[in-house]
Amino acid sequence: MLGEYRITGAGAAEIAADVERAVGQGALEPGESLPPLRQLAAELEVNPNTVAAAYRLLRDRGVIETAGRRGSRVRARPATTSRDQLRVEVPPGARDLSTGNPDPVLLPPLYEALAAAAARHSERPMLYGQSAVTDELSGPARESFDTDGVPDGPIGVTSGALDAIERALIAHLRPGDAVAVEDPGWGSVLDVVPALGMRAVPVAVDDDGPVPGEVERALRQGARALIVTDRGQNPTGAAISGGRARELRAVLAGYPEVLVIDDDHVHGLVELPLHPLAGSTPHWMLVRSTAKAYGPDLRLSVLTGDPVTVDRVQGRYRLGPGWVSHLLQDAVVHLWRSGAVDTGAVAAAYAWRREGLLRALRDRGVAAYGRSGMNVWVPVPDETGAVARLLQSGWAVAPGARFRVASPPGVRVTVSPLAGGDILPLADAIADAVRPHRSGRLG
Repeated sequence: MLGEYRITGAGAAEIAADVERAVGQGALEPGESLPPLRQLAAELEVNPNTVAAAYRLLRDRGVIETAGRRGSRVRARPATTSRDQLRVEVPPGARDLSTGNPDPVLLPPLYEALAAAAARHSERPMLYGQSAVTDELSGPARESFDTDGVPDGPIGVTSGALDAIERALIAHLRPGDAVAVEDPGWGSVLDVVPALGMRAVPVAVDDDGPVPGEVERALRQGARALIVTDRGQNPTGAAISGGRARELRAVLAGYPEVLVIDDDHVHGLVELPLHPLAGSTPHWMLVRSTAKAYGPDLRLSVLTGDPVTVDRVQGRYRLGPGWVSHLLQDAVVHLWRSGAVDTGAVAAAYAWRREGLLRALRDRGVAAYGRSGMNVWVPVPDETGAVARLLQSGWAVAPGARFRVASPPGVRVTVSPLAGGDILPLADAIADAVRPHRSGRLG
């Protein structure tokens, strides 16, 4: 069961620390079973409740998982290991379409915005005790939410969308709670849920977003939160349509205790309208990141939600980082006011590349998905083989394992680096690397 390793410790914290240390050092392998509670308690000469408490600590920290009668085992991938580490080594000369990054050419220069923020800071420096969110930012942010039909609510600011999502989950849920997540879905969300000691319940998606029956199943199984991507879903490009939003709202009406989190990370560079689920339940949050439109290093997201959720998120932020730098807030405001990003032109640029690749793949008998955003998802029967064959053809794509919980294999292709002359050769390479795969759902 444990090979040569022997767990030690007299208290729950000591036992948990010993197991976590052994996992980190490789003495306990991923997937390895731990002794039953009473067996380990007898070996250590401690009360079984002490071992139960230790296992609970390890489960809450994402080190082990419990599978009912099958007992407890080391997680196949520790919660602290990011899915981003499942990367393809790109050989010299190959084109890297695996990163999920925006096209740097379509990002605005930041020096004027940062200079304006610095100038404002010299006149009115941010000091302790001042408001965490500037009026200059909260006003336009609220107007933008109003324009898109997002329910009224206070404005908050965090260091990126994932930061906001994590804080909202912590504000309402506890370790052991279940969270409904898109599958395939954003790998960072699939990482953070178990890292918080929570359980991810996969929900299948199609071009119009989460499948209502799948959401109903997850909520019926006890999921206390639902995280959805409104547009430009990563990795599939799904976008919630008006009809799908109505269906999902009808499902959520039967589960008023559920926290609903909308992620609108592609705001400012997508051509499709927003159909949020915000307000479907009493507790909700919608978050918009600046990363895709203005650059990943501009670590700022604007959020709104019901007053309780926003107050909890911002209150916890005040106890840690305190606030998102007003220099960054002022820089974002300058970018908004100056029209630094031509949203129509940027959306059209990504749509041209994405739709061109989808069309070329369709002509070659390859099913692929990418309704919006900067990624195309290609279901494949053999993920490892497809990635390897594409590498041999000079194209690096992201393995679908970075984005999946229970859905079938696939690969993600980021279209941002593509030029017009790339699309047909890439489509040929994908067609050679995968067999046609036809399915009504994305995976």
